[in-house]
Amino acid sequence: MMTRLLMFVWKILSHRFFLWMLLIINILGTIGGYIWYGEQLSITSPIFYIFVPDSPTATLFFSIAIIGWLFGKNWSLIEALALITLVKYGLWAVVMNILALMQMGSIGFLGWMLVISHFAMAVQGILYIPMYNMKMIHVGIASIWTLHNDVIDYVFGQMPIYSMLSMYMSKIGYFTFWLSIACITLAYFVSQKRLSFAVKNDSL
Repeated sequence: MMTRLLMFVWKILSHRFFLWMLLIINILGTIGGYIWYGEQLSITSPIFYIFVPDSPTATLFFSIAIIGWLFGKNWSLIEALALITLVKYGLWAVVMNILALMQMGSIGFLGWMLVISHFAMAVQGILYIPMYNMKMIHVGIASIWTLHNDVIDYVFGQMPIYSMLSMYMSKIGYFTFWLSIACITLAYFVSQKRLSFAVKNDSL
């Protein structure tokens, strides 16, 4: 019964129409995310531009991966980058907004919208595990990108601005490092085919 349910859900998730809709949503989210980071980018040295807008870059990777699937391609490095960064920055933003809630007592509608949208980022990264076709080399390169980004954020001070949490930056940096390791480990297991779902990719 559970297997049939999973196959039914997967048939919807992997249908071309659903993938096109997901692509449009992620492209719009990517554009919105880069606009969101506009103020921080305006005070950022150009050498760090590529490392500042973490979440929209994650959804950009995922958008490119979806384009590949729609055309019958697996761009493995992009898929590894998408999986690791979607789960990492999706969960990271959820935790940061919950901490902001604890600190201020309220985060308002916008804050909860960020919680929901970023949690959805992490979920979609995991839901599409059956589509990924990555190897250790791709996970390795994506890991270097991810950990290097952490260095840029917490050594060179380019992390997303949460003024109410600024006093906790060292602890947040430590948490972020281990979150990166956890997401890299997830990608490793995916590359080794140690994570699987009872689904068949026959809807594209």
